[in-house]
Amino acid sequence: MNIGTNGFDTYNAGYAQEMLERWLRNPGSVDPSWARLFGGPSAEFIPSGVEGLGAGVEVPRYAVEEAPAMAAALPVAPARREIRALLAAAELVDAYRLNGHLAAQVDPLGSPPPGHPMLDPAYHGITSDELETVAASLLDRDVPGETLTDVLEWLKATYSGSIGYEYEHLEDPVRRDWLREQIETGAHKQPLGAEEKRKLLRRLSEVEGFEQFLHRAYLGQKRFSVEGTDMLVPMLELAIERAAAGGAREVVLGMAHRGRLNVLVHVLGVPYGRILAEFEGQAHGHAGTGDVKYHLGAEGTYTTAAGQRVSVVLAPNPSHLEFVNPVVEGITRARQSVRRATSLEREEHAVVPILIHGDAALSAQGVVAETLNLAELAGYRTGGTLHLIVNNQIGFTTDPREARSTGYASDLAKGFDIPIFHVNADDPEACLAVARLALAYRGQFHGDVVIDLIGYRRFGHNEGDEPAYTQPVLYQHIQAQPSVRARWAEALLTKGVVSREHVDTEWQRVYQRLVEAQDAVRRAGDAPAKNGNGDPAAAVAEPVVETAVPAEKLLAYDRELHSWPDGFTVHPKLVRALGRRSKLLPEGGPIDWGHAESLALAALLADGTAIRLTGQDTARGTFSQRHLVLHDASTGRKYIPLGNLREAAAPLEVHNSPLSEMGVLGFEYGYSIAVPDALVLWEAQFGDFVNAAQVMVDQFISAGGAKWAQHSRLVLLLPHGYEGQGPEHSSARLERFLQLAAEDNLRVANCSTPAQYFHLLRRQALSRELRPLVVLTPKSLLRHPRAASRLEELANGSFRPVLDDAAARDRTGEIRRLVLCTGKVYYDLLAGLEAAGDSAGALAIARVEQLYPFPQEELTALVQRYGALDELVWVQEEPQNMGAWRFVEPRLRAIAGERVGVGYIGRPERASPAEGYASRHEREQTRIVRAACTLPVRGHRAGADEKR
Repeated sequence: MNIGTNGFDTYNAGYAQEMLERWLRNPGSVDPSWARLFGGPSAEFIPSGVEGLGAGVEVPRYAVEEAPAMAAALPVAPARREIRALLAAAELVDAYRLNGHLAAQVDPLGSPPPGHPMLDPAYHGITSDELETVAASLLDRDVPGETLTDVLEWLKATYSGSIGYEYEHLEDPVRRDWLREQIETGAHKQPLGAEEKRKLLRRLSEVEGFEQFLHRAYLGQKRFSVEGTDMLVPMLELAIERAAAGGAREVVLGMAHRGRLNVLVHVLGVPYGRILAEFEGQAHGHAGTGDVKYHLGAEGTYTTAAGQRVSVVLAPNPSHLEFVNPVVEGITRARQSVRRATSLEREEHAVVPILIHGDAALSAQGVVAETLNLAELAGYRTGGTLHLIVNNQIGFTTDPREARSTGYASDLAKGFDIPIFHVNADDPEACLAVARLALAYRGQFHGDVVIDLIGYRRFGHNEGDEPAYTQPVLYQHIQAQPSVRARWAEALLTKGVVSREHVDTEWQRVYQRLVEAQDAVRRAGDAPAKNGNGDPAAAVAEPVVETAVPAEKLLAYDRELHSWPDGFTVHPKLVRALGRRSKLLPEGGPIDWGHAESLALAALLADGTAIRLTGQDTARGTFSQRHLVLHDASTGRKYIPLGNLREAAAPLEVHNSPLSEMGVLGFEYGYSIAVPDALVLWEAQFGDFVNAAQVMVDQFISAGGAKWAQHSRLVLLLPHGYEGQGPEHSSARLERFLQLAAEDNLRVANCSTPAQYFHLLRRQALSRELRPLVVLTPKSLLRHPRAASRLEELANGSFRPVLDDAAARDRTGEIRRLVLCTGKVYYDLLAGLEAAGDSAGALAIARVEQLYPFPQEELTALVQRYGALDELVWVQEEPQNMGAWRFVEPRLRAIAGERVGVGYIGRPERASPAEGYASRHEREQTRIVRAACTLPVRGHRAGADEKR
């Protein structure tokens, strides 16, 4: 370690203490740099005669002879007490850097901070005399003052004022040192000029005036007031200003309810009248069912002080408060991406994400951790998110000590190497200072940063709530607390920046604008609603989309999909597998599932459709079926044949995701709504894993169009099929998607052939009708010899929602039972039918490949073709209370009419999706197939008897 003649690296104060003690025992035992520090340049040592150093300790001759002259300049050996005081002072400086936030005055309600023993000089052995006598200059710090007393006051002002800084936990010393310099030089604390102070007063008047007007005009209506954290709005505006100065053209916001209406009007520029119309019951939205006013999103333009126009997007959000977080990150990533032909470049500075959290929700909801984990991953990073906690110091009615096991709501962020700044929401200049620092950090390091805006909640969780029921003492303090606007106005009055008349005029101006906006809304009156919640709309027919691809093009793509650069060594096993596959298409051989998928994606890239495919082990495929990304067996280098397609006119992204469903699916949903022309696909490792993302499915994917006019062509690939793998890896819970299906909000398919999958993917990408697609993808069918297609099926035709029984076409008049099924069970039934021989001649099996929108017309025509039909039987592998049965039953009865019976064959109702024992699974599969392939006695209908 190399140190100067009087400089201490305070990170190593303990080590320095040890070096001093070694030097005092034997000066020759320490590095020369330490010897120079403790004793000067002399190399000649003599026995010590200095009192207190101990017998036998040698010190430099000059240290004894010249000590009086050097004592004022250097911490020489005779000044042992001063050296110890200096080391203790260095420890005190480090203690404030590490723990000073625990003594910061960040609670506007005045509760005392917890403090920390290491912030007391006495903890380090520093006496009051030493505070006054030890020179501050010996610390080699650019600190004001002459003595340690001055240093201590500077430390308190810097680290324990209205801002508490947490950055010492950062692993990167460059980031840590940069933050230390910014904080200790006060670079972010830029005093406001007189006009800036008046401007801030104006904005705080608008923020509070808006809330107070709503409180009086619409007493008791929910609005989730921002009062108590009013500085949120000016901080957001400053963040946008700073982002724009750094080259941002867009800012994407995600936030829950609190303060949302204020942000809409004052940051995004939504007119007062539009918000007031919501309170008046006159709002007219899009053609869906809509949402409550404090869930809605918007897009506006913010003009900076320099005249730069920045697009500001506020994403809509449900009451699951933190679940918009990954959606915002996905939107940001998509809008940062510049797509030029086959290249995809990202401009992280151009689009900045800001997430506004609630303190109770942030510390409790796991999607927060999932989102933070995405921040530095190659397939998901967005160049740094500003996380701003609107900290009410309380949940709905729950105190922090009942809601989290950590001191701060923000502590989770420490585990992701993120700096955290706590700030008193009633100190406007401190709030603006941390916003400057946060955006400077984001610009410098492209990393996440957290601001913990510690305030309070003026009213209850909502305005119809009485908070004093559960927090009586807290709300006594809050009722007595002046608003930040009032406090700021008084500060400006005291300094002579404004007059009382100016303050009153600002308030009256705000209120008058709101009164006039309300009058205009009421004069406009009610307009006829554009839509209602009456009868469900009829299903919209799928638009006709050309999905076939000429055979010669498919052959050309196929050659490139099975080639790689010279010198690239593919794993020997994979070389053999790819070699076999490469021969199939030219020779007219069977095409399996993964092969058809690659060809579909290749054709889409050639058509100019950008593709993003992510998921858990997706690059290879959970079942080793895909292998889009090849790895050099010698070097590990990657090569993606599909990404190097010569005819590609759009870029391809393929990323393995973390083992996350909620966060990653939310991210991909956000990406898909931001780039609606791209095909975004997310694959679960097993279909049931989507359970862990149910909020995203329920609140965003299935309902986003109806609630927020938010449309997506996102594809969910969910492996599904009963192969005896137990309850957790059999079912993708098809029933849940069908329960959510209405108003043409989804497409739900369970294909049985690779060609069907090929055309389905292409239709999803090329259709003008944007709807998410849920595909129950196979496991055993990935390599099933009968679940294969031929080149002509890809080069001709299209996706067919219903597949008839080709073997029964010549004997439609003989068919008494028509079995309907979907997906993999078809091949089990086919084998059972063949085993039954002649006894199954009066039976046909048809496949429903698309379950929603339900193919009513196609199935009606199918049933009518079988004139002698006695019964229509739905067969499924899933239990009766799961799978598609309860969705299709009323629809099949409507098709069958009075003449044809409708029955069910499958597992009985169960709590678990599948058997956990292979033997039981086999018995159930055998029973289902036998029952389906055994015709009942003429006139007897099987359905109800086959539930066991």
